[in-house]
Amino acid sequence: MTAVSELLPLDAHGRHRLKVAFVGTHGVGKTTLCFDLAAQLKRLDLGVDIVKEVARRCPLPINEDTTLEAQRWILHTQIAEEIAAAAAYEVVICDRSVLDNYAYLVARVGRRPELDALVRDWVYGYHALFKVPVLGAPTFDGKRAVSVGFQQEIDGIIDDLIADFAVPVYRLDPSARDGWTLDAVVRLGLPTQPPQIDLFASERPAV
Repeated sequence: MTAVSELLPLDAHGRHRLKVAFVGTHGVGKTTLCFDLAAQLKRLDLGVDIVKEVARRCPLPINEDTTLEAQRWILHTQIAEEIAAAAAYEVVICDRSVLDNYAYLVARVGRRPELDALVRDWVYGYHALFKVPVLGAPTFDGKRAVSVGFQQEIDGIIDDLIADFAVPVYRLDPSARDGWTLDAVVRLGLPTQPPQIDLFASERPAV
């Protein structure tokens, strides 16, 4: 029986590794998808870690009041946590990518040439990016901005960056939300069910 981990891409060190991210504006369900996908892949006996949304731990202003310094902190912390997770786990699932984190910086202070280069280089390190569509207004959870206008603004900037950087992104079907997790698994080329172990193989006589 082939281990599912052998289906993962090889990294520069010859290790089977996979890094994926759910991208999109706030309040669209990325965090739930991260945990659902992690549970699905753990059932395949894969070592999985989630890089949680680092903006929630930023010591500087975020959302509409964010600053260049805050967004630099978020962007570089995201990269550092992805590096650490990839060193220890076969699969890393990111709640946001550098690209959609960058969108919040662009919304408030515009694009920066040095950060354009960083994001453009780093975004191609994800094996898959899944764009989560906007299905409704954001709800307040203690951190999240609730302005529908701001939500839509960020979503538009993300799409602009995807187009400008020519990033391959799979867009989840807004009419099939219940199937998003399995859709992601299939797109990753992984089985949707754990491989069956033949408990009686050792008792069969050799042919």
